[in-house]
Amino acid sequence: MKKLIVGIMVFISLFGLTSGKSDTDPSTWSSKKVEKWFAEKEWIGGWTVTPDASINKRELAISYFRNKERWDKAFAFLKNSDLAKLDLKRYDIDGTNLFATVSEYTSKNEADAKFEAHRKYIDIQYVESGKEIINIAPLNTAEEITSPYDEANDIEFLTFDNAVNCKATPSNFFIFFPGDAHRPGLKDGVNSPVRKIVVKVKVD
Repeated sequence: MKKLIVGIMVFISLFGLTSGKSDTDPSTWSSKKVEKWFAEKEWIGGWTVTPDASINKRELAISYFRNKERWDKAFAFLKNSDLAKLDLKRYDIDGTNLFATVSEYTSKNEADAKFEAHRKYIDIQYVESGKEIINIAPLNTAEEITSPYDEANDIEFLTFDNAVNCKATPSNFFIFFPGDAHRPGLKDGVNSPVRKIVVKVKVD
């Protein structure tokens, strides 16, 4: 009887450890659980802007649980800053692990913009005012690399023929992982002024 009780206790302990790991390891989650976690938006930390449907939800969940403090700081910056009044410069939120840039520009014609991709950082891109089109394509479907990877600036330029067009406005934000090539800043109908905040989250 004593052996049976000990065996049950060991099983419960092991089950608890496995279950706990599973709860914080989104790579093991079902698609339904990933969708539920994403839709509940607790990870945004109370920021009221809507995450765009193009975001890779599982990759986001994995990165979030791997570096929760870093992601929480990123969304706290976006929530608590007066984004309309930030100066056009770089803001160091957590040294080289996490920083933001604010820029203003006129949206471009497709011929004047390039697809880009990064390896060291994940982009959170938010159009604070104005509107633009962002083309998105899987990096592994590139037709050609037009400029090889520049490690100092963490960027490479490529071409694609299978991009998806997404509209960026103050009501939504985008997240681009290293596998997400993107061509931001495109005009939506006409060339128009845009104010954008980009938060760079370091990849570990």
